Amino acid sequence: MRVLTLSWEYPPKSVGGLAQHVYDLSRALTDLNVEIHVLTCGTPGTPEYERINRVHVHRVNPYKISSPDFVTWVAQFNVAMLEKAIPLIRDTRFDVIHAHDWLVAYTARALKHSCNVPLVSTIHATEWGRNYGLHNDTQRHISDIEWWLTYESWRVICCSHYMQRELQQIFQIPADKLKVIPNGVNPENFAVKQHTANRENFAAPGEKIVFYVGRLVREKGVQVLLDAAPKVLAKHPDTKFIIAGKGPHTDALRHQAAQLNIAHRVYFTGYIDDNLRNSLYSWSDVAVFPSLYEPFGIVALEAMAARTPVIISDTGGLSEIVNHGVDGLKFYPGNANSLADMILRLFFEPGLSEKLEERAYRKVKQYFDWQQIAETTAKVYRDVYESHNAALFQGRPNWIPDRFYKFLNKQ
Repeated sequence: MRVLTLSWEYPPKSVGGLAQHVYDLSRALTDLNVEIHVLTCGTPGTPEYERINRVHVHRVNPYKISSPDFVTWVAQFNVAMLEKAIPLIRDTRFDVIHAHDWLVAYTARALKHSCNVPLVSTIHATEWGRNYGLHNDTQRHISDIEWWLTYESWRVICCSHYMQRELQQIFQIPADKLKVIPNGVNPENFAVKQHTANRENFAAPGEKIVFYVGRLVREKGVQVLLDAAPKVLAKHPDTKFIIAGKGPHTDALRHQAAQLNIAHRVYFTGYIDDNLRNSLYSWSDVAVFPSLYEPFGIVALEAMAARTPVIISDTGGLSEIVNHGVDGLKFYPGNANSLADMILRLFFEPGLSEKLEERAYRKVKQYFDWQQIAETTAKVYRDVYESHNAALFQGRPNWIPDRFYKFLNKQ
């Protein structure tokens, strides 16, 4: 099969977890003899076309016109994507188009109808879920585009049963149109190959490390972790909280740490590269992911793959990854007291860390392998392609031969 994948981010452009998801899935699909072409946003210094692990990567340079807001930029970006896609599709016949999230919806819908190619979409999160409802015109507009993309798609993939329920509730998508396929992780990506920094740069030799890595936005719940810190420090003073990542909530979190008088126990690292991330995982006593909204929570999988004990909020897709007390610990979402209790339990219960990290690593290897995920995705492609062809031939007049009718529909 030949598939055109549309994604607004792809390494080295990485804003959230979407880039890594598309990268790993595309690479795994090529091992199944699926030819993948990724159409994505370019970044300075990257070529417009290159092959990475047998994946054809086509990058689009967005228009350099002033955009009053992000939604306008997205519309301009989609026009630029279409400019790149039209000659690409003229030269290469694709069997399926796979769109990731609303940011490529315009291009996906236009190509579907103009080229008569079936559309599959993956919805990684919703505007309704991120904001606990829709509160202004921009949010309603984005949500409408999300609905539009799911409506135009032959099949909609989501990463967890939680997201399946959310999509059914918000967009009234029929159950037989949805397919749950989890995210995956490659454990070898989280093995420490070389330390590029020293542990002493982040914590004293006798301190325990509580580690968070991810975007600093409200729905990730880092404010809950900071609220839990005073209780943890009261019971275990030699604790350092390391917060890695960047985002619009950074200043508010720094101010919160100062107000709680724990700023000297919290290290905001800003952006970190993969090598430093892996080192911090290896040095940490626990990785905490206190999300308020989380469709899947691939960061929890990454910590498990790095053999770091995890504590997660019992919400969304995160809750489906961890079995409490078996391969990780859960706490009540938004409840700082509950989170502090779980951190302290991990610190003071002998042998618990070793048990959790070993079982978590085994789970990652068994259930979240990218090759299995690629096989399931490839089956979705085949089913959609075959159903689309069957629908085409239902309308074929008897006097037109099958081969000629198929040829006409490819033009």
